[in-house]
Amino acid sequence: MKRLKDRGVLVEPLNVRLTREARKRRRKPRYAIRKPQGYRVTAPGDLVQVDTLQIRLQSDDRRWQFSSRDLISRWDVSHAYRRATSFTAAQFLEYMERKFPFPVQAIQIDGGSEFKKHFEQACRERGIRLFIIPPRTPKLQGYVESANKTHRVEFYEVEDIGLKMEEHNKQLEEWDKVYNHIRPHQSLDYLTPAEYYQAWVKVHPQPSVSLM
Repeated sequence: MKRLKDRGVLVEPLNVRLTREARKRRRKPRYAIRKPQGYRVTAPGDLVQVDTLQIRLQSDDRRWQFSSRDLISRWDVSHAYRRATSFTAAQFLEYMERKFPFPVQAIQIDGGSEFKKHFEQACRERGIRLFIIPPRTPKLQGYVESANKTHRVEFYEVEDIGLKMEEHNKQLEEWDKVYNHIRPHQSLDYLTPAEYYQAWVKVHPQPSVSLM
């Protein structure tokens, strides 16, 4: 085909060439990039890992929980949706910003389609840096993967989850409060994320924040 085209024997219709050129012009580089070498994570909010967790309550009732964990404070925020799309991911970003007691500076994701389009645009508009891990490297998302394991074992295997999404998310919100304010963490010298963050703020004074 290429040789025939080069010799001018085979000529593509003009509309086909124009369509391909138009696609190239429309294709924009992704906002998400690889995390730069030397990117420092020293304060709460410097890097938050985000992932999805599929939940099957009944054979025909599948839901997706968006989970996030801050690398420094281990603070968790989670919320469930009927679908895992870039639109619901953007909704979760808005929810996440309200629930974290500190500003989110950067987010790390895998290559899931739910973290494209609307989610990338929402991060761009907020000035939140977005880092994407290379394919087949789930260990780079170890913090949020650990969070999802804890959600499965300590929440979904213990609680009777409400059939309505509102009930489900109310239970998740209460679970997040337990996780962040009551459950001690060995990695934080047996402090809760809230206690760790309060201690961090005393050493690094910040504008007034809410721990709700």
